[in-house]
Amino acid sequence: MWFLNILTAAILTFFLSSCSSGQNAANDKIKIATNSWIGYAPLFYAKETGELDKLGFSLITNVSLAEAADVYNVGKADMVTTTQHEYHALKELMGDVTPVILLDRSNGGDMILSNVSLEKIKSAPHVTAYLEVDSINAELLQEFIKKNRIDQKKLSIINEDQQKIQDVQNTKEPTLIVTYTPYDVSLKKKGFKEIASTRNIHELVVIDALCARKEVIEQHKDRLAALKQVIDQKIEQIKRDPKRSFGYVKKYLGDMSYEDYLASLQNIEWINHPSKELLEVIAGMGYKEKDLIR
Repeated sequence: MWFLNILTAAILTFFLSSCSSGQNAANDKIKIATNSWIGYAPLFYAKETGELDKLGFSLITNVSLAEAADVYNVGKADMVTTTQHEYHALKELMGDVTPVILLDRSNGGDMILSNVSLEKIKSAPHVTAYLEVDSINAELLQEFIKKNRIDQKKLSIINEDQQKIQDVQNTKEPTLIVTYTPYDVSLKKKGFKEIASTRNIHELVVIDALCARKEVIEQHKDRLAALKQVIDQKIEQIKRDPKRSFGYVKKYLGDMSYEDYLASLQNIEWINHPSKELLEVIAGMGYKEKDLIR
């Protein structure tokens, strides 16, 4: 009897220990909130090849920049991909938010589309503008109307996420759509044309980075360093063999053809190895070089 009692206790201890270890492993997963954007392709690529899972990272994909930021803000994610707009908004809300890995700079990937010419937008008495208000879209629109001396009072702003914006129909009413790759693809097929972008609005430097709280960064230094290495590798693989990478990432980029993918890659600049000049520029935006894994 005593032997059976000891054996039962040993089995129970092993079972509870195994369950506890499994729960800890699951809880230890670092969740990254992100959204569809060509500059996040290295993360999508690493997810699909299993490298994120091996390092203990998972992705929570969302339909917009603002939604990804909201998921992070309510504590459902440990890290978040942001432009500087979402970074500053989260920092104001939460205090402790730090950019840790630089990803890309938009060089045409954020854009303004219209169903009429720029001159008609200027002369029209009323214009409807679709955008994600709580995102970098708002800053791009502000720079656009300032540069072209457009009266903001004549704009009717419609705040929607990009998933809904891409369903906007082309009507006779003068319309502006502030969007980004890959959501521009379906809109251009409807006849909307690009009239401005981050390629020609030089006053706005748009960068994307992975952000987290300092506690998370300190606690997972080694894993984040390994993640940075994987991101670097994936960027090089995208450059070297874009066709292969497209096979892995296309599910994250909507209704995008391989040709669209190649064109979109030309609309960003990878900044995982930032130049001194760029570091100086983004220092003025609150990005500290000492906090970045390089």
